[in-house]
Amino acid sequence: MKRTQSVFLVGPMGAGKSTIGRLLSAELKLEFIDSDKVIEERCGANIPWIFDKEGELGFREREEQAIDDLTQMDGIVLATGGGVVMREANRRNLSGRGTVVYLCTSVEQQLARTSKDKNRPLLQNDNPEQVLRDLFAKRDPLYREVADIIIQTDKRNPRWVVQELRNKLKG
Repeated sequence: MKRTQSVFLVGPMGAGKSTIGRLLSAELKLEFIDSDKVIEERCGANIPWIFDKEGELGFREREEQAIDDLTQMDGIVLATGGGVVMREANRRNLSGRGTVVYLCTSVEQQLARTSKDKNRPLLQNDNPEQVLRDLFAKRDPLYREVADIIIQTDKRNPRWVVQELRNKLKG
């Protein structure tokens, strides 16, 4: 049987990985998987609880195992968590096992999309904008390092982004 290429979506929180991932998977007729949801199902708890009880390090350990498992699957569209690129093993598995798409967005767009979301532990503080700017400075070079395709999502209809991405994947 011919191996079906998987598509892995990376980018900051609020870039549209889950929304675009669902639409893209329907368009390409591939299974959609959200790595954060898989981690929650395996753990039996939500991401904020994992961060609270195990810290970011504990969460990243769980994430690394999930990414290793998920990137070995054929024919999926995988939406990853924003910090997935912080571990070298994740970057290696993502770039070596599928097509990586960096959904790039501005800090302003991230703030607009995440302002009311209580499920983002890293933003539960007095200055979420500064947190997002600091995360962008650290992570943007790593997203670019693993990306086969980079697409800007700011102020763009997710369906347009999916069509552009579909064209790039087929081209």
